[in-house]
Amino acid sequence: MSDQSASTLTGNRPQSNNLLRRDVRFLGNILGEVLVHQGGRELLEIVEQIRETSKALRAEFVPELFEQFKGTISSLSPEIRHQVIRAFAIYFQLVNIAEQNHRIRRKRDYEVSAGETVQRGSIESAVSELKERGIAIEDVQEILGGISLELVMTAHPTEATRRAVLDIHKRIANDVMELDNPTLTYRERGKLHEKLTNEVLILWQTDELRDRKPTVIDEVRNGLYYFDETLFEVLPSVYEELERCLGKYYPDEKWHVPDYLRFGSWIGGDRDGNPSVTAKVTWETLTLHRQLAIRKYEEKLNGLMDILSFSTNLVQVSDELVESIRLDREHVELKCVDLWRNTKEPYRIKLGFMLEKLANTRDESLKGSAMRYNHPNELLEDLLVIDRSLRQHFADYVADTNVATLIRQVELFGFHLMALDVRQHSQEHENAMSEILAKMNVVSDYASLPEEEKSDLLHRLLNDPRPLTSSHLDYSASTRECLDVYHTIYRAQQEFGVNCISSYLISMTEAASDMLEVMVFAKEVGLFRQESDGTVRCTLQSVPLFETIDDLHAAPGIMKQLFEMPIYRQAVEARGNLHEIMLGYSDSNKDGGVVTANWELRVALNDITAAGKEYDVKLKFFHGRGGALGRGGMPLNRSILAQPPHTVGGGIKITEQGEVLSSRYSMQGIAYRSLEQATWALITAARLAKYPEQGLQTEPEWDDIARSISETALTKYQDLIFRDPDFLTYFKESTPLPEVGELNIGSRPSKRKNSDRFEDLRAIPWVFAWTQSRYLLPAWYAAGTALKQYTGDDKEKLKTLGTMYEKFPFFRTLIDNLQMALAKADLVIAKEYADMISDQTIRDRIFAQIEQEYKLTSELILAITGQTEILDNVPVIQESIRLRNPYVDPLSYMQVQLLTELRALRADDQDDPELLREVLLTINGIAAGLRNTG
Repeated sequence: MSDQSASTLTGNRPQSNNLLRRDVRFLGNILGEVLVHQGGRELLEIVEQIRETSKALRAEFVPELFEQFKGTISSLSPEIRHQVIRAFAIYFQLVNIAEQNHRIRRKRDYEVSAGETVQRGSIESAVSELKERGIAIEDVQEILGGISLELVMTAHPTEATRRAVLDIHKRIANDVMELDNPTLTYRERGKLHEKLTNEVLILWQTDELRDRKPTVIDEVRNGLYYFDETLFEVLPSVYEELERCLGKYYPDEKWHVPDYLRFGSWIGGDRDGNPSVTAKVTWETLTLHRQLAIRKYEEKLNGLMDILSFSTNLVQVSDELVESIRLDREHVELKCVDLWRNTKEPYRIKLGFMLEKLANTRDESLKGSAMRYNHPNELLEDLLVIDRSLRQHFADYVADTNVATLIRQVELFGFHLMALDVRQHSQEHENAMSEILAKMNVVSDYASLPEEEKSDLLHRLLNDPRPLTSSHLDYSASTRECLDVYHTIYRAQQEFGVNCISSYLISMTEAASDMLEVMVFAKEVGLFRQESDGTVRCTLQSVPLFETIDDLHAAPGIMKQLFEMPIYRQAVEARGNLHEIMLGYSDSNKDGGVVTANWELRVALNDITAAGKEYDVKLKFFHGRGGALGRGGMPLNRSILAQPPHTVGGGIKITEQGEVLSSRYSMQGIAYRSLEQATWALITAARLAKYPEQGLQTEPEWDDIARSISETALTKYQDLIFRDPDFLTYFKESTPLPEVGELNIGSRPSKRKNSDRFEDLRAIPWVFAWTQSRYLLPAWYAAGTALKQYTGDDKEKLKTLGTMYEKFPFFRTLIDNLQMALAKADLVIAKEYADMISDQTIRDRIFAQIEQEYKLTSELILAITGQTEILDNVPVIQESIRLRNPYVDPLSYMQVQLLTELRALRADDQDDPELLREVLLTINGIAAGLRNTG
């Protein structure tokens, strides 16, 4: 695009953002060159005309200009239209790269210029605050021993960008970083320009659409990409920074921070609604995890081989190291690695044996022998031998910088790399249990039993050591697969360690029997057993997933019922007296709307925590947040601090889904900052839990007010979504929902069943479709009516809400998330999507209702916050949205035109693959422009 268009996007920002403007201008100019090279100057001029008109309409809406704008778009030939769509979409990709780079640059600039000033939200700011508040070392140790965060990668289909495109993005980002190099010569800058032009040309000629749906193993490899590229190195550096800060502010202690920050995964384990995730796939997933872990350790050991050239002619190594090498010579035959020939360099000799044992870890035939590492602790012990020896001859710096990092990596990743969770729908367990119990003549129709009878029966079966299944009986394919999963988990724990899979999540948990079924299946394969002395051994925990509003209401009672069962309580004790519980943000939002979902999740957190306390059980809450606002999405540090502090004591798990993975973890600098802020939030939350008087003090009546607002919002939301008979027609015809299902972005179907019922639609395409059509309805609808119902015309009540916004963290987070959604929504464009609805009466009636609610919500938010405009409280994001909109708008208008044409063809039983392709390209482009999908 032109120099002018590129520079316009960044606007008149402060002087400190000159480098960002430079990068956007530079990349925009290169894209303009590529457009001319590929499509001629005519293409660039058309793109510029559309952009200028869109910008003018944003500055001042003129109906005549608007019609002219739409006329220009509708008059484009298919060939030119295709290229225009791609031009805008790729421009957003380049701008996103520039902005990500600038985040890294901004942090570095701050650290350079701030000197001793501590950056807000940094690890050092959390530790320094502990010191400033006079918190003793013993209490700091208690806080650090109690914090825990596991970030769980999922394959939920919201990442619209191909891996090949992400690789190009990374190369462009690295090259753009070079622009900051002050030593570049004129010739080198010219070469850099050529290199970036080449990369943008490759991007232009690379298909951004997948030609097929990814397999589950494709998704596993995509998840592992972030470990390979960033997380394997970034995670230890976060620990190192925390230990550095603790040493600075609490120098009297030798700090080794417990493992509080880890990653996990659902990819390859989540079989809910995805028949492609079989027991065989789960085993292959775990094997790929181990292969990557071993390869990364081999890379690190080879790096140490280059560094540890210490000679016994100059230093005296430890006797422990010498004895270790002697034992290796005795037991390890070198086949993969040559013996280091210089006998005066013992570290290199030792590392050679370690590399051989690592390579042999892949060999099943050597299992149990001294030829391989049978457990990561054996590798860890060898590293500690090297560490102690280095310190003996005062090579502390090498030990602290090179060896210590690898020690931390082994502690964090073991040979399993990360924990894999298994998830399945509760109905699948009930179906399998019904068949098994019928074949064993225990009960003819288990599924029809009342809940109390089911629970009593399962409780008895857990206490009965006799097996329920037999290899001599024939089971249906679905029941056999259900049982195979448990056998695979048992085998995996034997091979990869018990931490490789220890949580089994149950979607749509509605009763205690849903949890007990999983425990009975675990007993069948040895994952749960009661010894002759009554001791219970349990290496797999059934984890409820409470998703709907009704499920959240029932959750405390279900957990109390389970905690009352002696055998279940013993199973919890066997797992460290810690119970994991997952709360679903997506389905609760789809079920009850954003206001009610947020309130009911808060209530459930508090009530379940109270139930755990009553039975002396620590609870680890697993927050199933999506990337989008309508699915609980928000920055990682804010999502931690959004929880009531007293609910974080047993640890936190949070899902990291779709585009969130690439935006947070594709670049080391951004990954580090995100995890640093998460650590700051964890320590802050733990401090507030221990010392609640240090937090904001809330009034008891505020909970009552929030509850009444939630109740009104639920009625308003469900009146439209569930009780309006025409709503589903409106939704399907005014959004690209059917076409989103044709975007090959995930192995999992968009519906749990082959059904058109709203209840069977997954929350992800629900939010994705509303985001594409610029409504963002799930993220704000019903809030205005609920707030107005409370305040009426009473200024004192409005003032109370203003005070709640200032001092009640829950309410502030809710209002700020509503602001973000309102700012990203655009009902002028949404109206264009509504015009696709065939029934004019339905269209006009429901759109008027949505539009009225949007205006009311905006008015109430401004009145509560005292702001002049939405997002005045976050001007950087406000400006970013304002500047991006003129570039997203043309894609939206083209999408409406394309959808109209495609649906007209399909109504006549015709199709046009190229037309569908253009629709899918606009979906990708809008996702890049809004930096959000589902």
